[in-house]
Amino acid sequence: MVGSICNGGKLLEELPEEFDPKVVLPLVVDNKRKEIVLGRNVHTSCLAVTEPDADDEVTGDREADMASVLARYRKSLMERTNHHLGYPYNLDFDYGALAQLQHFSINNLGDPFIESNYGVHSRQFEVGVLDWFARLWELEKNEYWGYITNCGTEGNLHGILVGREVFPDGILYASRESHYSVFKAARMYRMECVKVDTLVSGEIDCEDFRTKLILNKDKPAILNVNIGTTVKGAVDDLDLVIKTLEETGFAHDRFYIHCDGALFGLMMPFVKRAPKVTFKKPIGSVSVSGHKFVGCPMPCGVQITRLEHINALSRNIEYLASRDATIMGSRNGHAPIFLWYTLNRKGYRGFQKEVQKCLRNAHYLKDRLKAEGIGAMLNELSSTVVFERPQDEEFVRRWQLACQGNIAHVVVMPNITIEKLDDFMDELIEKRPTWFKDGKSQSPCIAADVGKESCACSLHKQG
Repeated sequence: MVGSICNGGKLLEELPEEFDPKVVLPLVVDNKRKEIVLGRNVHTSCLAVTEPDADDEVTGDREADMASVLARYRKSLMERTNHHLGYPYNLDFDYGALAQLQHFSINNLGDPFIESNYGVHSRQFEVGVLDWFARLWELEKNEYWGYITNCGTEGNLHGILVGREVFPDGILYASRESHYSVFKAARMYRMECVKVDTLVSGEIDCEDFRTKLILNKDKPAILNVNIGTTVKGAVDDLDLVIKTLEETGFAHDRFYIHCDGALFGLMMPFVKRAPKVTFKKPIGSVSVSGHKFVGCPMPCGVQITRLEHINALSRNIEYLASRDATIMGSRNGHAPIFLWYTLNRKGYRGFQKEVQKCLRNAHYLKDRLKAEGIGAMLNELSSTVVFERPQDEEFVRRWQLACQGNIAHVVVMPNITIEKLDDFMDELIEKRPTWFKDGKSQSPCIAADVGKESCACSLHKQG
């Protein structure tokens, strides 16, 4: 990281770039012990806040020093953006036209559909964005309620909370490969949570789901369905999930489905032959992240649910002269404007082109990895390429790869070009032999993670 630290009121030179890859944290998951590598402790190199000197206003030294820190930080951000592959953020956007609004404290506190006494808001933009998503997921204006969240996690927290309010004694079911925020919600709301096994692709195993439903037939089911899992980008079969619920005796008034569409919830509608996520099916809510596929300078998201469910949550707030059924009170009023701006500029056709580009480039990366004898997997509806975990944490950090156990992944977003993928592959091919004692690349077995057909180890390559 490039920047400066303060010491005794004086700004020092650049922060250290390196981190200690030897710092590990023991972790127990499902009674199995494993270690996760931690990055550098930021507290050792933070940018301290110090009191100005008495003559700073006259000399202007402090302003100049801070400008220098910000310039170096900007340079660092540009470098980090150029080597970003592992997390699902579209970093290709230009919101220069919205700079004129940064001087305003825009806050959409309370219900997006009911104005509060605070007049500096962007509800007209927010509701326009919500209408767009309601149309995308086939829910009429007078049948939906929603709001723009601060992130994808908040969308999951809200969707699961609605499910819990509809069925206070319900059991939360989620596949083991669901986003960690789903299990966070279970802890926060003190809900009974049943983890369901997954197929090797990462999608929910409906046979295991059926077995666990039968064990709890006396209680309603609240289910998180993944429209793209965190690590493998797997899409749960929504139709099969609904069929499984129905066949085990759960009528539509005894289950609630929340669809976590953080990334792929916005991509799937533009993929030919992809199954539809629609409120014409018996689902209760859908959430997506706004800073992922759309691209936004601040984290945000969209949560849509059925209007009939929201009364259980909504409360009159006299202080606001409004109602509120959101998780947070104050909400970023700039985020709806950024989303509105991009949705208007790109439209359905623009997003369709970007989705097709991402899928093409993901197939290109998977093919290049396999051509080099590196085990790799790409789910049919996904732009997440899973492959063997690099044996060098500095390489992992440099390219900001997301890792879990023996595998890592690249999420191919609109800003990921063929040129960037080639740079990544060239460096991987060059460094990979140095990670092995004999200097020769040896593919580890990752069949348990990606399946035998996607593994390139000596055993499965021959098979």
